[in-house]
Amino acid sequence: MTAVRDLIEKNCFELKNRGRADKAVTKVFCCDLLSVAMGKAPEGCAWVTVMGNRNTLAVASLADVSCVILAEGAALTPEDLACAEKEEITVFYTELPVFEAALAVHGLL
Repeated sequence: MTAVRDLIEKNCFELKNRGRADKAVTKVFCCDLLSVAMGKAPEGCAWVTVMGNRNTLAVASLADVSCVILAEGAALTPEDLACAEKEEITVFYTELPVFEAALAVHGLL
């Protein structure tokens, strides 16, 4: 079983906020439309997106994703990172395109 801690330990992406590292990563989910992600993001997924804002964190919390990977240089504001910390959401940054970031996670599953 792959967990968030495996992504952290393998240094796959830049860790911006360490949430619950013990959460299992069940699959990878790629979506930039928050309304779609809210209804379709599988529980326990590693969500790869370019939507770097507080609403992304709200959806991540509602869908109970394992972590959020902000791809293609997307980033959160310091205030949004504080929100991620409060909600215990693991957030990673990467310059990789969404597809390549998803492949990196998929390779660990």
